[in-house]
Amino acid sequence: MIETARLTLRRHLAEDFEACHAIRQEPVVTKYISGATPTEDESWVRFLGFFGRWDVMGYGLFAVIEKSSNRYIGEVGYSDFRRGLGPDFDPFHEAAWILSGTCHGKGYGLEAMTAVQKWLDEKFTPEKTVCIISPENIASIRLAEKLGFRPTGQSTYKQEPVRLFERLKPT
Repeated sequence: MIETARLTLRRHLAEDFEACHAIRQEPVVTKYISGATPTEDESWVRFLGFFGRWDVMGYGLFAVIEKSSNRYIGEVGYSDFRRGLGPDFDPFHEAAWILSGTCHGKGYGLEAMTAVQKWLDEKFTPEKTVCIISPENIASIRLAEKLGFRPTGQSTYKQEPVRLFERLKPT
């Protein structure tokens, strides 16, 4: 578990599912991910992956809990999503963040991911980390840049254009 000023970051619990699924029903959240809201069974399979990543790799996505309301507001962290984007991307820890639209613009993404990056750097000391972002998702691109990610190119993932980013190990 990681504590920040306004957030608690912890592993997912079974009771997080309904809130997790509800966030993925928000068009503002899915707009740049897939453009489609997942069915309950699709959300369930993804949700189960949160548990498996931690068990298999020793890291994964944290549930983000807003301290003031004790409400589940999203997930942030690192994973290995096996995207098939090549040797400059696939072998590295991949950053990911999704927050409820009600939390956009509050600085929660930066607060949470800064804490998670510190944790990852201390635990795994990766040479670099990576992420992909839709070229139209300006808010996420700005967040990635604030976190130290720099663009490295473009690719296609699931028939959609994506920008590739990397963050080199802090010196």
